[in-house]
Amino acid sequence: MARFTRHIEKKHGVKLPTYDELHQWSVDHSAEFWESIWQDFSIIHSQPYNTVIKNGDAFHNTQWFVGSRLNYAENLLRRRDEHIALVAYLDNGQRTSITYKALYEKVNALAHHFKEQGITVGDRIAGVVANTIETVIAMLATTSIGAIWSSCSPDFGISASLDRFSQIQPKILMAVDGYYYGSKTIDCIDKVVALHEQLAVTQTIVIPLLNKQNEHTLANHKSIITWQAIMQKNTASELVFEQLPFNHPLFILYSSGTTGKPKCIVHSAGGTLIQHIKEHRLHTDLDDKDVIFYFTTCGWMMWNWLISSLACESTIVLYDGNPLVTDNVLLDIIDKEKISVFGSSAKFFDMLNKKNIYANKNHSLDSLKTILSTGSPLVAERFEYIYSSFKKDILLASISGGTDIVSCFLLGNPTLPVYAGQLQSAGLGMDVQIFNEQGESITQEQGELVCTQPFPCCPIGFWNDENNERFIQAYFSRFPNIWAHGDYAERTAQGNYIIYGRSDTVLNPGGVRIGTAEIYRQVEKIASVKESIAVGQQWDDDERVILFVVMQDNVTLDSAIIDSIRAMIRTNTTPRHMPAKILQVSDIPKTHSGKITEKAVNQIVNYNEKKIGLSVDQFISNIDTIQNPESLNAYINRPELLS
Repeated sequence: MARFTRHIEKKHGVKLPTYDELHQWSVDHSAEFWESIWQDFSIIHSQPYNTVIKNGDAFHNTQWFVGSRLNYAENLLRRRDEHIALVAYLDNGQRTSITYKALYEKVNALAHHFKEQGITVGDRIAGVVANTIETVIAMLATTSIGAIWSSCSPDFGISASLDRFSQIQPKILMAVDGYYYGSKTIDCIDKVVALHEQLAVTQTIVIPLLNKQNEHTLANHKSIITWQAIMQKNTASELVFEQLPFNHPLFILYSSGTTGKPKCIVHSAGGTLIQHIKEHRLHTDLDDKDVIFYFTTCGWMMWNWLISSLACESTIVLYDGNPLVTDNVLLDIIDKEKISVFGSSAKFFDMLNKKNIYANKNHSLDSLKTILSTGSPLVAERFEYIYSSFKKDILLASISGGTDIVSCFLLGNPTLPVYAGQLQSAGLGMDVQIFNEQGESITQEQGELVCTQPFPCCPIGFWNDENNERFIQAYFSRFPNIWAHGDYAERTAQGNYIIYGRSDTVLNPGGVRIGTAEIYRQVEKIASVKESIAVGQQWDDDERVILFVVMQDNVTLDSAIIDSIRAMIRTNTTPRHMPAKILQVSDIPKTHSGKITEKAVNQIVNYNEKKIGLSVDQFISNIDTIQNPESLNAYINRPELLS
């Protein structure tokens, strides 16, 4: 970041002594900034651009690097030597690795097979896949020929997978035969066959994670073949990377789908590539000497973000399974693989803290320089825990963005101090502001996180969205021609940011807007509480706060614990934050990427009185979008919510 700043100063004859001034320059001189990213980090292209930015009639119609042609996969496979590209672990301890040279060769083999099957530019290839080397090969082979990659993790049910993939009509399905999770071995072959038939794909390729013999099951399906059959072919010719416009579709990602069919969000090759290169090289300080390990599944956008770091020629470590199959499994990998950048969800660090695990007691962590956290707000107390239990001389970066932009609005910065509970900076080139209800920019107040200028990783749109109607409604209806991200946030006196939760789940008792993270931050201080979820219940022409808590093992919620929760909230927040009811539940519903789903609980709580006696699937239309749907039973028919 410091080198880049000096380069910009010299190249453009400006003085930028602070990050705030560099950031302001990057949004005031957007074309010059993004052109510098393209040039300074040597984006591989076959045809140069003639215009960096061509403004359209609306924010989302802005065109970037007009006239250029490139290929995303080619930029990730620029290195072709014996350096290790990928290391993969399963939670049963199995380890595999592959060099950049071998990765290119396997991508070449699969890409040639796709072409033999008639796959052409713009076709979709879908994956029900684990976080393994084969999945990375499949994505790179797909994008190398101009097809579009879309994936979900194998723990999705058949209905949840169909809700996503039936909308995009893939021609080929990549599917793992099963996966390991903790002590369980989950066989997926029957699911694979069902998806093959119901999606009507021309071919399904089975990736052998369990390595079971499935010939009997697959005997009647000649269009289902194995990964091994493709890799055994001889591929003599070199891979020709399809050269495509900057805005060519690359990935289709999905909204959670908790309250309706998932939205299919289409991301561009050029926008994704240049944004990820900026975030990796500048904000994460990643280069060819680094080893990066981010715990994620293939159904979370952090997987796409992680794999793009191949463009930095780094080594990526993958992990598939339960991150707490043993208390130290991920920590052991940090030492064994000499990880320099480690990331996971805020919930993972919460669990380590609750288990009183101190990584530095049994691990050297000598290689570790950066820890990343996302998925939900990382509270101030967790910053303190990480610095005391990992290392004092690391950069701890809480980052925030999402599936919508397959990247970040707010993230780390190696040149700035870290403030507990705060996100260090807005990303370069991203004109992030906080708006009040009137659409005025505010600081040191809570409001809507917006981006007021176009950016390259803005989605192309939603799949099958005529005239972009749903897309515009989702992001541009709150403030016309300004991206409203749906986060409730604040810019602090230090110029950093705090995320309080999603705007659509913000609590509103007495007309005062409260982010749920403000309540969670206090409840997490109560040692007897494992986790919690807060929602607003419509009550007496107003809204009251309902707090559900999961207790630690062998602990029952009683009046003393309720009093301690109330005291903690009262002391550290306001009377408006006080829950009207505090109720015990056995579990909290989560999406397949591990995020708590407040929307589902909100639906139940606000229809509880009207729907007494109904089952979970009558409350929630897309039950398969929830990782643990049985947890919802604890919220239904609660008599406490009727008084």
